[in-house]
Amino acid sequence: MQHIDPKYQVLFEGLDLPSGVQLKNRVVMAPMTNFSSNPDGTVSDAEVDYYARRSGGVGMVVTACTNVTPNGKGFPGEFAADRDEMIPSLRRLADAIKSEGAKSVLQIFHGGRMCPPDLVPNGDVVAPSAVAAEREGAVVPRELKEDEIEAIIRAFGETTRRAIEAGYDGVEIHGANGYLLQQFFSPHSNRRTDRWGGSLEKRIAFPLAVVDEVKKTVKQYASKPFLVGYRFSPEEPETPGITMADTLELVDALAAKDLDYLHVSVMEFWSTPRRGVEGSRSRMEWIQDRVGSQVAVIGVGSIHTPDEAIAALQTGVPLIALGREIIMEPDWVQKVEQGRTSEIQTTLTRLDQKRLVVPDPLWQAIIHTPGWFPVVEPSQTGSSSSK
Repeated sequence: MQHIDPKYQVLFEGLDLPSGVQLKNRVVMAPMTNFSSNPDGTVSDAEVDYYARRSGGVGMVVTACTNVTPNGKGFPGEFAADRDEMIPSLRRLADAIKSEGAKSVLQIFHGGRMCPPDLVPNGDVVAPSAVAAEREGAVVPRELKEDEIEAIIRAFGETTRRAIEAGYDGVEIHGANGYLLQQFFSPHSNRRTDRWGGSLEKRIAFPLAVVDEVKKTVKQYASKPFLVGYRFSPEEPETPGITMADTLELVDALAAKDLDYLHVSVMEFWSTPRRGVEGSRSRMEWIQDRVGSQVAVIGVGSIHTPDEAIAALQTGVPLIALGREIIMEPDWVQKVEQGRTSEIQTTLTRLDQKRLVVPDPLWQAIIHTPGWFPVVEPSQTGSSSSK
């Protein structure tokens, strides 16, 4: 018997996306790197278990990013989707997610200048222009040639075909967090003077070409509803860099592409723009007001409690994504649904790994990255680890 508090009922309303994919509720597991795949690029058993543990309540799971080309790998322990031999591995993960009741969405990307040289063939790090990222130890990438750009666009299409063959319900194009699609859009990383750079319109050309290729592939190969989403970061701290005004132009262009959703990447849902627009509204509100009537917007960022989720939905966004919270509380949705909100865990202890089914590499990153997760000392009774 369900005991949903009426004020949380909206979280459990279904949503029909333009592609025909139907979501059972408004909660999404956000894509999060977990560093836990096998050395050959296949999905590991620990990874499958980790996703399955978190797929029982949410309406949709977006996986960690997977590289579309060998030179696009951005993280150690990242699973690959750059060749057909990876389809069985990809299918294992899709099946694990879907078997628990969630829609499975593969996040596809190329790391560009953010790729560590030791993870790409011959250390050949590529980007729109030979401009290093503003971070310690960043390498100067090699500027992509025209034919290489076209090949990467096709690779996004090929990876989408593999996702269809592997049984996913959709793909999310990763245009956020400083990776290749964002690098083309950014005036910091894109100093080109050809058709792929210069004006704002030309800097948007590569992301839009990837969207078109992915959509074309879906039309050609998908025999059932298959969604296409796009994730982006609304601003950059660098000068020159992406401003909120630039992003409003980007979302206008994306909204015209008949996508299923736009997924905003911010650490805090209520964060406000740093430049490019005037006023005190949050970035999420700017984006929702701009294109929310044309395309579903997924809000994200430090949403922990159901009350925070409801406040986010009240801005008009139809979907909210949980990231760190769904790691700490895999049963977040079920506990809200069952009226057990007081039991939702919003901190971690060092004893929680096994209970939460978190792979070793991800657990080590959590424990050793100050401020990433609220890690507290376990109680003397050890009750936190035995719930």
